[in-house]
Amino acid sequence: MRVMLDLIQRHRGGDACGIASVCSAHPLVIEAALRHAQRVDAPVALFEATCNQVNQDGGYTGMTPADFVRFVHGIADAVGVDHARIALGGDHLGPNPWTALGADAAMDKAETMVAAYVAAGFRKIHLDCSMACEGDPVPLPEATIVARAVRLCRAAEAAHAAAGGEPLVYVIGTEVPVPGGATEAIEGLSVTTPDAALATIDAHRAAFAAAGLDDAWRRVIASVVQPGVEFDHHEVIDYRPKAARALSEAVLAVPGMVFEAHSTDYQTQDALATLVRDHFAILKVGPGLTFALREALWALDAIERETVAPEDRANLREVALARMHAQPGHWQRYYHATGTQLERDLSYSLSDRIRYYWPDPRIEQARERLFANLRAQPPSIALLGQYLPHALRALREGRADADPHSLAMAHVATVLDDYHRACHPHHDSR
Repeated sequence: MRVMLDLIQRHRGGDACGIASVCSAHPLVIEAALRHAQRVDAPVALFEATCNQVNQDGGYTGMTPADFVRFVHGIADAVGVDHARIALGGDHLGPNPWTALGADAAMDKAETMVAAYVAAGFRKIHLDCSMACEGDPVPLPEATIVARAVRLCRAAEAAHAAAGGEPLVYVIGTEVPVPGGATEAIEGLSVTTPDAALATIDAHRAAFAAAGLDDAWRRVIASVVQPGVEFDHHEVIDYRPKAARALSEAVLAVPGMVFEAHSTDYQTQDALATLVRDHFAILKVGPGLTFALREALWALDAIERETVAPEDRANLREVALARMHAQPGHWQRYYHATGTQLERDLSYSLSDRIRYYWPDPRIEQARERLFANLRAQPPSIALLGQYLPHALRALREGRADADPHSLAMAHVATVLDDYHRACHPHHDSR
C-alpha cells in the first residue's frame, strides 16, 4: 500500500503526520468517514475489519473479506468517493476466532483467512498470533507468536503474488485487549517498555530473515504497543507523554517504522496530536465513533419525544434496550452490574456493546421510522441546540442539512475532525 509507505517515510522524515484507522462495520459510521474524507480532501480513508468481525466463516457481521470490500465500496459509490481513495486493512489477523481448536487447526483457518483478506483487496495486514489455542501454554511464548506470524506472512505473500495490485504492508505486535475489548474494568495500565518493544521487533526481523521474507520485512511499517491509552466501561486513561517518552524515542532506532496505537477512542484532540508527534502515527478508532452515533440517535429519539405524538413515535431507544435484554450475548461477559447501573451501562458504557445490536431488524426498523418522523416534522434550531449542538453548528455552517441522517453524520464527524487535525496538524479541516 504505497500511501502507507509514503506516510511512514514522511513521518520518519520529520513531518508530524499520521493516519486514523476507522475500525467499524456500521454503514452510517463508514458513510460519515467517507463524507468527512471528501470534506477535508483527505488523500485516503482507511477502514479496517477485525478477524472476529469478518472472516471466511462470516464473522459476527456475516461478511467474508470480499463481502466487506463490496460493502464499503457500495457506500463509497453512493457517496461519490473513488475506490482508489479507500485503503483497507485487516486487524488482529490470526487464530483468535478459532482458539477453541488446537493450534494446527486454528492456524490452518487463520492462513485461509489471511489469504482471503489479501485476495479481496486488503493491503494493510496486522499479523497477531498472540492468543493461545487449545493445548497451548499460557502465556504463549514469544517465539511461538513470532513463528506463527511468519507462517501467516507467507500465506499473505503467496495470496498477493496470485492477486497482484498494491504492495502489502504489515503491522506486527500486540499490546492491547483481545478483539472486541477487555471484559473487565482497567485496574492498572503499563506502558510498553522500550526493551520489550525493540525485542518484539528484533524477534520478528530475525524470523522474517530466516524464512526468506526480507522483502516483506521492508514493508513492515509499524508495531503495536501500549503507549498508556485505554478505556473501559466508565473511564478513560489519558495519554501522558512523559510516561511514554522512552518508548516513543525507541522506535527512532528502527528505520522505516512507527508505532500503532489501539484504543485511542475518547482521547482529547491534543492527546491525539501528541501521540502522532510521539511516533504513534497510526491511531485506531472504533467504539468512539459508534458511541458518537449512539449519542446522535439518542438525541434524535429525545427530539422525537418532544415533537411527535406518543402513538406515532418510533421509540428507538426503548426498542434497542429491549432487544439487548432479549439477546444478551454481546454484553453479558462485559457488564456485571444489575438494576439501574446495568441500564446505564447498556446505554452509555464507553465500551459501547450496543454497537453489536444496530443491525437487528427491529432496531433498524425503529431507526428508519424515527428518521421518517423527523423528516415529516423537522426539529427546530432550539431543539437542535439543546440535543445536537455540534450538528446544529454544522447545519448553520452549511456542512449539514436538517435531515436526521445528515445530522447524525455531522455529529460523528466531530470525532473524525479531532483525528484529522491530530494527523494533519497543518491542514484546515473545516
